[in-house]
Amino acid sequence: MAYQYETERSALFTEEGQRAFLKVRDAAKELLEIAGAFRQIELLQLAGIGGDSWFMLACIDRLVELGEIEEIPRRCWTQYKVYASKKVENY
Repeated sequence: MAYQYETERSALFTEEGQRAFLKVRDAAKELLEIAGAFRQIELLQLAGIGGDSWFMLACIDRLVELGEIEEIPRRCWTQYKVYASKKVENY
């Protein structure tokens, strides 16, 4: 069975899920302040959450859904996807 955000999303709204999501969100904010962008692998390492990899992907997808980050399109393995803030204006 492949990863589906719609299936994993409900786990984010449990008490444990919210704690883990907030760790990921805080780590994302820290990395954005330092470098302006980050790879998925470094985000999850900094957040310090482990366990279900689909849940970890759901945390990142939730940040995208909320508009806090966006993926920079490129062909690569999932753990090497790069994300940046949507609040940056580059023109």
